[in-house]
Order: sequence, then C-alpha cells, then structure tokens
Amino acid sequence: MNRILAAATALTLTAAPAAFAAEADIVDTAASAGSFETLVAAVQAAGLVDVLKGDGPFTVFAPTDEAFAALPDGTVETLLLPENIDQLTAILTYHVVPGEVMAADILGTDFAAVTVNGEAISVNGLHSGVTINDATVVAADVDASNGVIHVIDSVLLPPQG
Repeated sequence: MNRILAAATALTLTAAPAAFAAEADIVDTAASAGSFETLVAAVQAAGLVDVLKGDGPFTVFAPTDEAFAALPDGTVETLLLPENIDQLTAILTYHVVPGEVMAADILGTDFAAVTVNGEAISVNGLHSGVTINDATVVAADVDASNGVIHVIDSVLLPPQG
C-alpha cells in the first residue's frame, strides 16, 4: 500500500506525509506520490497539465489508482480516447475547487462547493471524517506550491445534465 494510504485511516483525516515538499506543484506532487498514475495520465490526456501547474491556488480531491480501478471495466480506457476529451475534462474539473480549502476548514461543516467545471460537490465534515459526495477523504492537506490535495477513495462523477 502506498505511503499516503498506509498512513491514513478511512475515517480520520491525517496530515500530509513529510515526504511531500510544498515546492512541487499539484501535478508534480501527485506524480511523485506513485499512487495517482491514472489521475496524472488523465490530466495529461485532457490537456489540463498547464492549468494545474498554474498559479492557483487549487484544492484537488484526488482519486487514487485504486479508485479509478474500481470503475466499471473499460471506463478509464474509454475516457482516455481523444473523442471523449470533453467528458474526461468534465470529470477531472469536477475534482477541483478554486482556492485552498484545508482540512481545518472542512471539519465540523457541511456545505456545497462549486467546482471548476461549474457543478457543486457536497462537502461533509460533520461526522468521523470527511466525505466529498460519496467519496471518503483518506488523507488530507497534501501541500503543493499552488494549492492542496486531499486524497479520496473513489472517482467523483458530475451530475448528468
């Protein structure tokens, strides 16, 4: 199990491991973690690397490789096809909130946050941990030079409209 998930429990927010340096941007931080290969590949396929390397700040709810693997067979491969870039972009931008939202800002609250794609996500920190829609935050406050990453255990899918 990777170092982020090994250090976290499914129901408790934890601080970021010391191995992550705040000098790296969100993309480089995710790439160096080793547990976000699918997310990084998707960000590259969607052409969002430059955006997530930008000034920010951004809050990214980052699904692990295991979260992507839990999607129905063929989903990731289909989303990575060039003809599906709009759908992939909508899904990825649904995981990003403008500004920097730290764990301390979430605990004890229940609110809707508007994502970069314009749809709202439900952020609930009222119980023994934090959920984003139906995903559980398994590690929080992974610092990056242009924002923060919170690791989640499933992929968020925007509402179909």
